[in-house]
Amino acid sequence: MTYQLPAVLNETRDDFLDVSENDRLLMLLEFSEGLPALPEKYAEHPELLERVEECQSPVFIFVDVSVDAIVNVYATAPEQSPTTRGFASILVQGLSGLSVTDALAVPEDFPDTLGLTKLISPLRVRGMTAMLWRIKRQIKEKSVVS
Repeated sequence: MTYQLPAVLNETRDDFLDVSENDRLLMLLEFSEGLPALPEKYAEHPELLERVEECQSPVFIFVDVSVDAIVNVYATAPEQSPTTRGFASILVQGLSGLSVTDALAVPEDFPDTLGLTKLISPLRVRGMTAMLWRIKRQIKEKSVVS
């Protein structure tokens, strides 16, 4: 059986692939502008956030797993880094609200499926892949599913 991406990530991927390469960059910029602000409890305690060292820009993430195994992802990235911010926003919006099982099932190569690999540096794509990897690691650490 073929794996089906969660609806939000599937729609995001399809939206990227349905437009020209130039429009993909504009979509990434739109995602960067839509990165939700950190909730106050995390904004006031930056030590709770994990730095994604693989990213060129300072990106920090935090994953919350509720008692009913629902994932919420939070991230912060500088406004001056729209590519990195856009990637963080895609993951925050696409993974938040998923079950632990569904979030962990997202393929590690999801960033490669957005049709951006010819448009941005491999280092930046690697940064998004690292964000996804760190998010999944935190999910595993904070849940009973492994």
